[in-house]
Amino acid sequence: MLETSARLLALLSLLQTRRDWSGSELADRLHITTRTVRRDIDKLRELGYPVDATVGVGGGYRLGAGAEMPPLLLDDQEVLAVALGLNEITTGSVSDMAEASAGALAKLRQVMPSRLRHRLDALTMEAVPRETRNPVSGATLTDIATACHRTERLRFDYRRGDGTESRREVEPYRLVRSGLRWYLIGWDLGRDDWRSFRVDRMEPKTPTGPRFVPRELPEGGATGYLSRSLGAVYRRASARVRVHAPLATVAAMVHDEWGTIEAGDENSCELVLFSTSLVSIARWLRAFDADFTILEPPELIDECRAVARYHDDVAARYLRAADAAERS
Repeated sequence: MLETSARLLALLSLLQTRRDWSGSELADRLHITTRTVRRDIDKLRELGYPVDATVGVGGGYRLGAGAEMPPLLLDDQEVLAVALGLNEITTGSVSDMAEASAGALAKLRQVMPSRLRHRLDALTMEAVPRETRNPVSGATLTDIATACHRTERLRFDYRRGDGTESRREVEPYRLVRSGLRWYLIGWDLGRDDWRSFRVDRMEPKTPTGPRFVPRELPEGGATGYLSRSLGAVYRRASARVRVHAPLATVAAMVHDEWGTIEAGDENSCELVLFSTSLVSIARWLRAFDADFTILEPPELIDECRAVARYHDDVAARYLRAADAAERS
């Protein structure tokens, strides 16, 4: 009886891991015959678990939707993954889910074996709540995700980074998180093109619009499009400079996302740097800790002079403080 009960739990666990299983796949996983699989499926149905079956080529079994949620059978790594995910929400960028996540995590810890509680505590003991200036609500995320799932047009007021506001109507496709920010990827009907929108700048309107026929997502899918979209923002400005330091030294400091090395030797190297502005590029240059020559654009010269004046003022402030301390 114990062997049969353990096998039923293992079978239920497999059915929960993916949508469809063939009888032969289940038999191979459980090291039993397909006939035993059929008997065990019948036993699960008698216990109240809705297991759907399809016949013919490609037929198999799947766990159907039931009136009651079956017990979740998670292995040690899956339990830790769920717990860490809940902990991430409590310290993340969804403004009104921290309490619910903390409650769910507390309930999960109560039923964890002690060995897993100790591992979870070791993994999360350094977790510190992160404050974000741009939180979003769980309700807003749910509304947008529902419109994506139902393929219904979404109307919303949108506030751009420069403060301008506009009413937008889009075909919503995917929600994507990048760092602590959430983005909606959708087809902007007014611009007749794909766009990404920061969710914290959106105010969705109800009811949603009519249903639409989904378009094919851009190359790379929603995440690929967002990466390219954000990359364009961070490459609004570019400059070419020669850093008077060995190529081997400078190369280790240059990341593909914000710079490329075009030429170099043991004495110097030429770089193309990208950023949101020439101001930030001028500030970055001090990180190389070496002399440099500005090749282009000429506007970068003025920005470097401004950075130099700023550091002169800071240096003078420190010297005044040091001199005053010595005189006192």
